[in-house]
Amino acid sequence: MTIELKLPELGENITSGKVIAVLVNVGETIAVDQSVIEVETDKALIEVPSSVGGKITEIHLKPGDDAEVGETILVIEESDADTGATLDEEIFEEISTDTEDPMGSEETQSMLIDEPVSPLETTGESAPAGFSLEPTEAPSEAPAPETVETAAPKSKKEPAPAAPSVRRIAREAGVDISDVPGSGIGGRISAKDVREFVAAQGGTAVPGAPAPALMSVPVQLPDLARWGEVRREPMSGIRRATSVNLTRAWTSIPHVTQCEKADISELDDLRRKFSQKAETAGGKLTITAILIKVIASALKVFPQFNASVDAGVNEIVYKNYVHVGVAVDTENGLLVPVIRDADKKNIIELSVELGEAAERARSRKLTLDEMQGGSITITNLGGFGGTYFTPIVNWPEVAILGVSRARMEPVWAKDAAKFEPRLMLPLMVSYDHRIIDGADGVKFLRWVADALEEPMLMSLEG
Repeated sequence: MTIELKLPELGENITSGKVIAVLVNVGETIAVDQSVIEVETDKALIEVPSSVGGKITEIHLKPGDDAEVGETILVIEESDADTGATLDEEIFEEISTDTEDPMGSEETQSMLIDEPVSPLETTGESAPAGFSLEPTEAPSEAPAPETVETAAPKSKKEPAPAAPSVRRIAREAGVDISDVPGSGIGGRISAKDVREFVAAQGGTAVPGAPAPALMSVPVQLPDLARWGEVRREPMSGIRRATSVNLTRAWTSIPHVTQCEKADISELDDLRRKFSQKAETAGGKLTITAILIKVIASALKVFPQFNASVDAGVNEIVYKNYVHVGVAVDTENGLLVPVIRDADKKNIIELSVELGEAAERARSRKLTLDEMQGGSITITNLGGFGGTYFTPIVNWPEVAILGVSRARMEPVWAKDAAKFEPRLMLPLMVSYDHRIIDGADGVKFLRWVADALEEPMLMSLEG
């Protein structure tokens, strides 16, 4: 039995990717779940596995090709005629038989689309990191590939065959997706079907996927070559996603930035004293690793910083988990791996996990899931220098902590009645002023500074 393996859905609102590498050859026999190609999207480098085992007879893609979801990757002569259907058929089967959305709850879907690449950080002591936002493509129509020839007709009570992006469009339009007649194979519903259904009901047509306000009206550049030689380069996928997300965050969130300095003289001595313990465990005891623990404790004291604004229904969503994103600078762009359950791990564990996540980011091995679901983001520019900056909130989070380079400064010691040299660390927190007031912003940042100066505070209050 000959089967065409097609490019599956790579994530919410991702319709295509660039083929980076083909991992198999014609004539090779592969196993189920064996990776066959590497595809770069705006969010990550993804290895695409085979859903069946067998001998490869044709390869339709090569490195450098732009591949659309549903496009044939290769043709396999299946080694066992009784093994499962193609990957596309499995996806369709899951959508057609599961009573839940295959991508999970609405909250999970929102996380997949809206979260964000973001900011930077290097885990090396000499070069921490910088900043950006987790790339998220502007929503777009992305009906799943229609490769199944037959499917049971859909009734109102049966789950509707539609991609998660289409389901979301229907929800936003206030439409029951099961009422929409699908024009695709097997009754599959597309975004166009939803818009036409809404229009037929006398409603307003659902927009396809509006980009952020400032991005929707491109500014026409003048002919810059009139004044001298120029050079053009296409934006990388990560840079395009960063552009979209930063614009969305800046235009939709009323930002306020508070600044503070923390005296980390004693903390730096302790960091150096115990650095060998972290290295023995496989990590590096950096200020960033320590800050992850401090921030995780701070979110317990200030829960409004661990929230998201659902402006559509005027609600605040408070998160009962603590996942901290850390911006990592890579040669491919800025990525933000998320450290899960940071409040439940000690600093040594966090230093090891941070080092591993940063390495996966630099080698483009991060998965989409590893860059989503953050509570707050840390962006450390201290390795490059600088004093203060205004980080942009990593939407849909409501706050981001910025860090600059620590410097030795003269500080007045009241007890000694003289100036003493102290190592001072500049801290900045930008936050969403819709749900965080200025007083809370100052209290939060001062708590973080106090925790760095008096680590016992984390145990007492965090």
